[in-house]
Amino acid sequence: MELSIEQEPFGTAPNGQSLSLYTLRNRSGMVVKITNYGGIITELHVPDKHGNLADVTFGFNEAAPYFTDEVPYFGALIGRYGNRIAGGRFQLDGQTVQLEVNNGPNHLHGGSLGFHKQVWHAVPLVTDLTIGLKLTLTSPDGDHGYPGTLEVTVTYELNDANELLVKYHATTDKATPVNLTQHAYFNLAGRGSILDHELVINADRYTPIDANSIPLGPLASVEGTPFDFRTPRTIGSAIDTVDEQLKNGLGYDHNFVLNKPESKVLSLAAILRDPGSGRVLELYTQEPGVQFYSGNFLDGTLFGKGWRYGHREALCLEPQHYPDSPNKPEYPNTILRPGETYSTRSLYRFTVQP
Repeated sequence: MELSIEQEPFGTAPNGQSLSLYTLRNRSGMVVKITNYGGIITELHVPDKHGNLADVTFGFNEAAPYFTDEVPYFGALIGRYGNRIAGGRFQLDGQTVQLEVNNGPNHLHGGSLGFHKQVWHAVPLVTDLTIGLKLTLTSPDGDHGYPGTLEVTVTYELNDANELLVKYHATTDKATPVNLTQHAYFNLAGRGSILDHELVINADRYTPIDANSIPLGPLASVEGTPFDFRTPRTIGSAIDTVDEQLKNGLGYDHNFVLNKPESKVLSLAAILRDPGSGRVLELYTQEPGVQFYSGNFLDGTLFGKGWRYGHREALCLEPQHYPDSPNKPEYPNTILRPGETYSTRSLYRFTVQP
């Protein structure tokens, strides 16, 4: 078995552009399928402790469902700004910037036609050690209200150690906020509840939110709360606790402030384990935060790959800068300026334990 990449048609986008699906395979049997529509990971097959492969991410076998507004960002690249900006409004160099409001009173994930709804230019990448896909996109000045023309490159790279590296790169000709991420929904069992998955998040603090899921500002300690994942605990162990923050998120839908040895270093953010299959996902990132979302809004109405996607049957671990950072100067900076380069990496490593 060799590293390989195959390209096949994947329908037509709403704007008439032809879409492709790229299948990446490594020598260990791992398979990743990615479409140039939204840079979406549609399938991700990894072995369990017996060597049996299963698809551990939510998605669809055809393109059309991804065009609808009902699909909650399954597997997509998110931009220009992952997560929420309060009121879709912020001050930048003395000017008020107003973005599209597409999530109640807020701006979410770059807008209704953000990067997850765009057709990216795709080029396969092959080396002796990796197989990959390079995706590029130009976001024009004024896109959803964002200032500046943003040139974006995202590269997926798969190696034989069952590691998927995602590299992000962007430049701009005007100051603009940038916060890119990947929005895969994971279920390491393949299907069923994720409440018995064990999770570790390397974070002493998190950002509490208001009823509209906007950070209140000050960071809070996870100590003694349902948000303490510093040692392994099942997702279901405290998710139904009477807690104001869990009420505001309808479960977990919060940014965790990662314990970093230094800024921008690639370090371990989270470990997810399914005891039944033995599959383990380790997430490494250069980002200062990770959004843990416990699939609270899944309700069984979406059907793909032979089953319905039910409540809390998948979770997201989205590497990111903090939500609403353009309105909170005390948070790590998300403003990219001309002459600067936005560059960050996240690594998804799949292993097994007995």
